Amino acid sequence: MTEERPRPFHKGVFILPNLLTTASLFSGFLGMMWAMQDRFEDCALAILVSAVCDGLDGKIARLTGTTSEFGVQYDSLADLVAFGVTPAFMVYFWKLQEFGRLGLMAAFLITVCGALRLARFNVQAARSDSKKFFVGLPIPAQACTIACLVFFAPFLPAGWQDKVLSTGCLVLTYALSILMVSRVRYASFKEYGFVKAHPFSAMVTAILLFVLVASQPKLLGFLILIGYIISGPVYTYAVLLRRQASLRGSPEHS
Repeated sequence: MTEERPRPFHKGVFILPNLLTTASLFSGFLGMMWAMQDRFEDCALAILVSAVCDGLDGKIARLTGTTSEFGVQYDSLADLVAFGVTPAFMVYFWKLQEFGRLGLMAAFLITVCGALRLARFNVQAARSDSKKFFVGLPIPAQACTIACLVFFAPFLPAGWQDKVLSTGCLVLTYALSILMVSRVRYASFKEYGFVKAHPFSAMVTAILLFVLVASQPKLLGFLILIGYIISGPVYTYAVLLRRQASLRGSPEHS
């Protein structure tokens, strides 16, 4: 009996990841058009759609064995547009333009720090095998946070809708930009050790989280992302430094 050889993937499978990258790029382009038309919720939704496409293209490429250097570079360029330029357009026309040059520089800082973050990620990915953490805030997380802020804004008290929201948006923009190029570590969720060790608990947690977010997506989406952003400095400057200090003080290292 002859062994059945695995059939090669159809050529169309090789195109699929790049089509998803193109969809992410197109969604970001539409978002820029809508930002200039003051359709900020539409722009925010376009950024979130780009994030979904960006998450799918890499996974499909790895599952089908169709990863390539071209796809990696194309994905990086699409990310710069969808998560660097588009949120800069949106946040500037939404709240930052009232600050004049300071607001303009804040919007530009998103783009340039996003470009630096992507360039550093590409260099580190080629020589690092660590999958547990990202160094610096991932650019899609930055873009999704600003997008979700647009949906979250109506839940703020009426007195906060103008000056307080604008000032908070300016501060958040600078903070997110700095975090992207920082050495702060953020969980990548690429390793599923907990899921493999506790599959039932992980499934229940995922279901509860999904139900919670689905009940109030505009409110909880932003809060969850803020929690993720805070988790990076907490882990890096509290948990990690304390762990390193305890290792230095242990008898084995004395």
